[in-house]
Amino acid sequence: MENTKTLPPAAESATDSHSPQGSTSALTLGALGVVFGDIGTSPLYALQATLDPRYHLGVNVTDLYGIVSLIFWSFVFVVTVKYVFIVMRCDNHGEGGSLALYALIKRMLGAAAPKGWLLIFALFATALFYADAMLTPAISVISAVEGLGVVSSAFQPYIVWIALSILIGLFAIQRHGTHRVGRFFGPVMLVYFATIAAMGVVHIVDYPQVLGALSPVHLWGFFAAHPFYSFLSLGAVVYAVTGAEALYADMGHFGRKPITLAWLSIAMPALMLNYMGQAAMLLRNPAFADNPFFHMVPPSLTIPLLVIATLATIIASQAVISGAFSVTQQAIQLGFIPRMQILHTSSQAKGQIYLPVINWALATMVALLVVTFQHSAAMLPAYGLAVVGTMLITTLMQYIVVFRIWRAPLWRGAIGFATFITVDLLFLASGFAKLFEGAWFPILMGLVIFTLLTTWAKGRRIMRDRLDEGAMPLSAFIASAAESVHRVRGTSVFMSATPDSIPAALLHNLKHNQVLHERIILLTVQVAGVPHVEPDARSEVTVLGDGFFRVVLRYGFMEEIDIPRDLAGISTCGEPFNMMATSFFLGRQKLIASKQRPGMALWREQLFAWMSKNSESAMEFFKLPTNRVVELGSQVQI
Repeated sequence: MENTKTLPPAAESATDSHSPQGSTSALTLGALGVVFGDIGTSPLYALQATLDPRYHLGVNVTDLYGIVSLIFWSFVFVVTVKYVFIVMRCDNHGEGGSLALYALIKRMLGAAAPKGWLLIFALFATALFYADAMLTPAISVISAVEGLGVVSSAFQPYIVWIALSILIGLFAIQRHGTHRVGRFFGPVMLVYFATIAAMGVVHIVDYPQVLGALSPVHLWGFFAAHPFYSFLSLGAVVYAVTGAEALYADMGHFGRKPITLAWLSIAMPALMLNYMGQAAMLLRNPAFADNPFFHMVPPSLTIPLLVIATLATIIASQAVISGAFSVTQQAIQLGFIPRMQILHTSSQAKGQIYLPVINWALATMVALLVVTFQHSAAMLPAYGLAVVGTMLITTLMQYIVVFRIWRAPLWRGAIGFATFITVDLLFLASGFAKLFEGAWFPILMGLVIFTLLTTWAKGRRIMRDRLDEGAMPLSAFIASAAESVHRVRGTSVFMSATPDSIPAALLHNLKHNQVLHERIILLTVQVAGVPHVEPDARSEVTVLGDGFFRVVLRYGFMEEIDIPRDLAGISTCGEPFNMMATSFFLGRQKLIASKQRPGMALWREQLFAWMSKNSESAMEFFKLPTNRVVELGSQVQI
């Protein structure tokens, strides 16, 4: 089985100098359009959700000030202190996200890195991200379209179908790429943030006392008034910080400074002005609690606001879809997902990719969510738990960096850890209270996707072990083959999962054809724990003698693998490579699940065999010339 191998930490020699290109102002504007779409659209539903009858909260000063204060201090502690000032410093050569954080810890700590649970956490956070990627487009778009109900009740029966039409159209255009329209994302979101800020200011001017809601004193009054229902409302307050993980996950595209600047100077002030404006409006007009966001403007401005809000939710959805493509590419490179077709939609922007399987799987799940739940409020319990689960895992992983890599003083690190873990657990416990109201969805999706990820990773490891059983030492094989086998002109490249093994395809070729080429390349592709590998560290060539060469090509987990391109750049193993005189030999294994050998549960072995059968061919994934590839099959019992 030909696939990439994750590079051991000790073997990584490359450094990374890839940083976002452009001025700070341009990158800040770009970050507004990608990073803050999700958290930016939370005013459409967050405060409204806290006033759901199930929480028994009233439209009064105590409750509304308490809710606004909770949102503000969540912004301070969760988004600003935790993500902006701590988590975003845990970057892997500029890249962020659960898999990048996992690769960073493995690279820096090597054998001393936590065993088992670290990988489990990283993969479960990735699984929850996919659940989030299903929920974000569904909730965001339908919450904006629900504004039509404020315009006229006649639109109510058509809201689901209008939302579905927008979402299907969004997924349908993914194959064309977003590089043309992407340049408008930042300006549109800037207009959106300016709009929601202005909406808030208008109502704050009418009721300036609402500014006092920022005081933490109101938190005490809120929880003292009704402790149980205030605790339950945390599960709705967390909707205000959905999208905070995007600050870290998208850091590689824009850099820490532009994202920080965009949050502190634009996004956070605009959001808080809007939330305070909603509270001020409700204190004067309690009847608007059914949809406070769209009631903030006069009826004549509802349609323009609806258009701006819908555009913002489409941008938020686009960002999370593109994020799913990027995360999948990382997971494929790191060996957690089978090879899939990856199409590049822009010749200028390397990050613009499209994965048809992921796109239509997400589209199907999003459509099912919209049709099943019908209303944004019904989906919110599921959304909140997915977000909080990812936040909790990020907290646990980030403090491995704080304690083990940064070696922060124990007392200082312990205070931060205790604070953030307490906040995350409170949000999580409140979310679990709505387990049967929709919170089960991200748990179910997370477990399903986690099972797929771990089955693929463990199955690959078991299969490599099976292929290596009884293998002849490489030096002995070369000595034997050089003396007894007929050699023919040309170059042959045999893909090998590990640098020290004899490729199964080489053994099968020798068995059936009984010839070897004059030059034989034993090629291994390794994926480093860094996003990018410098060109001068791309290849490593070892001369084995008798026309045999060991070549290792190294890639970062964010890079595109192109074997012909990188072989052409090697000049240290004989004459230059001519692809028309080079044959690539690939092994294709038919996997047979069996109870006879220890490995995984039989159903997981069968699942792994199915995943392997349906993965993209190595020829296409590694960009090998189609008329120069020979596949040799064999059966492997796992």
